[in-house]
Amino acid sequence: MGRRHIVLVGLPGAGKSSAGRILAGLLETSLVDLDDTIVRETGLSIPELFAGRGEPAFRDLERAAMRRALAEEPHVIAPGGGWAAQPGNIEDAEPRALLVYLSVTPEVAAARLAEDRDRPLLQGDPYRRLEQLLHERERCYRLAGFEVVTDAMTPNRVAEATAVLARTYAGW
Repeated sequence: MGRRHIVLVGLPGAGKSSAGRILAGLLETSLVDLDDTIVRETGLSIPELFAGRGEPAFRDLERAAMRRALAEEPHVIAPGGGWAAQPGNIEDAEPRALLVYLSVTPEVAAARLAEDRDRPLLQGDPYRRLEQLLHERERCYRLAGFEVVTDAMTPNRVAEATAVLARTYAGW
């Protein structure tokens, strides 16, 4: 089996984008951040997409962006926090990707996202919302083959730990 993509899943604030950028550098490849891809392709921000088209339309765009990313040469992919919870997404990615769950407690995620106002699903009380999202999504996140617990780790350490998994299990 040849090299496979690395797909990072987990709550907002787990480090998918920040550690993903560093991981891509360590693996000498690129990072595909699906939110960035969708913003670039639609010309709309994520909050604008949610407000104007709704979450189901956003999830359709996200699924299509992931399929395109998986069809390319292997690289690091960072989907949004809800991608893994959509039916069939994990199963669609598994044959071509090593899925890594970057786990984080709602407390740590809320602290990391304290200044971020661009997350439609975290409006109101971010801690309570993250707690609810984790309750709804954790069983899906745990379908990933591996877990890196990020609470006490810097993005660099998360990337280094994930690079070991990529080299050992995904042909990097």
